[in-house]
Amino acid sequence: MSAAWLLYLALGAVAGVLAGLLGIGGGLVLVAALVWLLPTQGVPAELAVHVALATALASIVLTGLSSARSHHRRGSVLWPTVAWLVPGLLVGGWLGSGLAVRLDGDWLRWLIAGYCGLAALQMALDWPRSRTERAGPPRGPAYTAAGGGIGAISALVGIGGGSMTVPLLVWRGVRPVRAVGTSSACGVAIALASAAGYALQGAPSGLPAGSWGYVYLPAAAGIALASVLCAPLGTRVAHAISGSALRRVFAAFLALVGASVFFAP
Repeated sequence: MSAAWLLYLALGAVAGVLAGLLGIGGGLVLVAALVWLLPTQGVPAELAVHVALATALASIVLTGLSSARSHHRRGSVLWPTVAWLVPGLLVGGWLGSGLAVRLDGDWLRWLIAGYCGLAALQMALDWPRSRTERAGPPRGPAYTAAGGGIGAISALVGIGGGSMTVPLLVWRGVRPVRAVGTSSACGVAIALASAAGYALQGAPSGLPAGSWGYVYLPAAAGIALASVLCAPLGTRVAHAISGSALRRVFAAFLALVGASVFFAP
């Protein structure tokens, strides 16, 4: 178990840096790694994708809190926008997790791999580009509706929603660094609702000790511990450098992540 804990901590460190840097909780990276790792910890292979999704989202709760706190200190969280998005994110996250537990693992695997490809393309193209910065934070019922879709998709692919929330806010005239900070706060709501859904909506027998529903708590705890410590590092870098070159590198990495999920045993 000690070797597994080292891997969980390493995964958490990567997720934390990505959360602070790009507004992404590292969920796709976590899911890909956990799909390979969890069967060695006693998780049945046919449930590995479900448990990977649930565990990644549970860990993102603390990752997002740490990242959001760091961005809030720097004034880059648009709380009025968060308030409009959160109701939709909560409902969408709960419903998305309910759908995921009813889908076959292979369907989820293909869905995650496809989403990785789309996210990689969006990052590589750096789309949408920033508009002229708007005077006030975006708000209104349309953002609650958008939050529902973001929450549901996030629950199905195991992410904190940053790869959708950040482009939406940038498209609406929010400065990228503020879009990242706002996305980090939104990711907490997505992760809470989704992880609760995976934990409370029932799970089949055969999962190892330490499981709460589909959430494998030892992995979630190890990942969260390291991610909380590393998220502020990503935040500092996000405020110090241009992210365009890094986005292209991460786009290629996401394509590899998608392939890893698709070909996992």
